[in-house]
Amino acid sequence: MSAAPHLPVLLTEVIAAMEPHDGGRYLDGTFGAGGYSRAILTAASGCRLTGLDRDPTAAVRGRDLTAEYPDRFTFLAGRFGEMASLLGEDGSGGLDGIVLDIGVSSMQIDEAERGFSFSKDGPLDMRMERAGPDAADIVNTTPEADLANILYRYGEERLSRRIARAIVEARKVQPFSRTGELATLVRKVVPRHPDGIDPATRTFQALRIAVNDELGELERGLAAAETLLAPGGRLVVVTFHSLEDRIVKDFLRERSGAAALPSRHLPHGGVGPRPSFALTQRRAVRPGEDELDRNPRARSARLRAAVRTEAPAWHQTTGRAA
Repeated sequence: MSAAPHLPVLLTEVIAAMEPHDGGRYLDGTFGAGGYSRAILTAASGCRLTGLDRDPTAAVRGRDLTAEYPDRFTFLAGRFGEMASLLGEDGSGGLDGIVLDIGVSSMQIDEAERGFSFSKDGPLDMRMERAGPDAADIVNTTPEADLANILYRYGEERLSRRIARAIVEARKVQPFSRTGELATLVRKVVPRHPDGIDPATRTFQALRIAVNDELGELERGLAAAETLLAPGGRLVVVTFHSLEDRIVKDFLRERSGAAALPSRHLPHGGVGPRPSFALTQRRAVRPGEDELDRNPRARSARLRAAVRTEAPAWHQTTGRAA
């Protein structure tokens, strides 16, 4: 098998944070091109790893890696937010590490037919699983106020109302079906940013997140990781924008500082459950200049990691969703 077509972001830092060892059991919850999976399997020749991905195209690369590591690698199709049920008995006893690379991959962006890119014309799709409602459905059917909320919440787009109004007016004449059509409209109503960022960037980000429920998936994935990791197991998460990073940061900060904080979920402000994670560093790890020179797309990447403690998962002790 040839090497993965795209070098994963922060690869060296991910492996350092994961600390894979012989006999360990690991999960790559966002398999993609298999770069992290291959690096983990290489770093610890006696470990076993499961690769998981919701994108059907990842299954082809998963079969290749299975052929190369038949006794050590398994590929599963599905969402990482459902990792507990997908792993089943394979997840019992606890995993030694889970890595998640959140968001859209370079391969998905570069393939115009997937509809993720505003710089390459293609169908207005954006579905990672190629099933269910696509971006065109959202753009052409969502009421104006709701559409503005999507752009503001998921894209942090300050001009969300202006864009939504323009979309609604344009779709009365002709429904949107191509990425180029939408990108052109957004560029007409949003001034170009001084730093050169394309005016359509935030709109496309927002639609992609909405189509794939990416933030909800991240929250479910973090909660599932808490239940699957064995004591001493490591959770490593790479994110690419502030919304994702904030969810990971808040989750790990809460789970690692529980013993010192009163809990609003217990009567009389009682002490909450014991910390289920210990942070490995206080600040997010960012790419170095050498990596940025090789891959400018890595500029916004942030890595956060934590080690699972012996405490029960929080939802098991409080009765609330993790």
